[in-house]
Amino acid sequence: MEADLVAHCGFHTDGSFLYTLTLTDIATGWTEFLPLLNRTQEAVVAALKRVQHLLPFPLLGIDTDNGAEFINVELLAYCEQVHLTFTRGRPRHSNDQCYIEQKNGQIVRQVVGYDRFAGELAYRQLTELYRALRVYVNCFQPSMKLQTKQREGSKVRRTYDQAQTPMQRLLASDAVPPNKQQELLRITQALDPLRLLEQLEQLQKALFQHAVKPGAASPSQEGSSTLPFSVKLVTREQVPADGIPGTAPSLQKSERRRRYQRSGRPHDWRTRKDPFEGEWEQISSWLLANPELTGVDIFHQLEQLSPGRYRPTQLRTLQRGLGKLRRRLLVTFNEQWGEEVVNGHPSTPQLRGEIVAGIC
Repeated sequence: MEADLVAHCGFHTDGSFLYTLTLTDIATGWTEFLPLLNRTQEAVVAALKRVQHLLPFPLLGIDTDNGAEFINVELLAYCEQVHLTFTRGRPRHSNDQCYIEQKNGQIVRQVVGYDRFAGELAYRQLTELYRALRVYVNCFQPSMKLQTKQREGSKVRRTYDQAQTPMQRLLASDAVPPNKQQELLRITQALDPLRLLEQLEQLQKALFQHAVKPGAASPSQEGSSTLPFSVKLVTREQVPADGIPGTAPSLQKSERRRRYQRSGRPHDWRTRKDPFEGEWEQISSWLLANPELTGVDIFHQLEQLSPGRYRPTQLRTLQRGLGKLRRRLLVTFNEQWGEEVVNGHPSTPQLRGEIVAGIC
């Protein structure tokens, strides 16, 4: 598994603050999150011991960066004691840990954010949040893995496999025995993803109450409590038909679809005054006389007629109006178009009617 730390320091790195130890399995995408009170080697070793009890498969090795929290004698001695393969990335090659860096940005930063967290209460609340997050990510968040990558000139063609959750990839592998697979399958089927997401949002809001405000020396812990993660709330209760309770209507799928879908009505209304009001007849006459005129040419002629009246930013408004005007003039041009001789269409009404009847 690749491992890395995420600092919850806010806008400065002075003082003490929390960290998140993130570990992800390259084969299945299984990801674990553990909060740390500080960045000491003892805290990292204690978190690794906790990870070995959380993982449903045996941990064979870890790959880290060159931080002092990983490159130390105590962590090396622990890896030798429990027979873990310990590797590290190359200095100044951040892409060596590309898998874990992706999880740091797409999961930890998206859920926890960039606020500053410090103290025991924030540590306990972050632990409860990660208890729910690890279940939600590993059981209900599918992802695609890159299979092949081929360059064709300036383009790169990538082929991905079918999207699967880390739990599905784990059950399809031989990393766990059959009895453990049945247990994991029963747990996944018993969980309710909507209820789990609702509780995850509540734990997220509870964590934000422990954020250290800019300018504050220490977090306010008076009257604060920890909201625990409850497994019963995500397995026993039924999902309401009108969506997740407490979710704004603007966040529901039906409301988003109704708001953003096109009604089919043409956009024929204005939100501000037309700057070319009273000039469209003159513009139409110029287009009828010279259909090859562009919007820039007509804008320059209008500036010569009325110096200082128009701004350069109004050129786009003129071009949109010309597009509507040209569509109307195109109908007029088609009505005035004579019979085409090259195509062999006869000009007499009798022969024209015989050809139409033959086509029909």
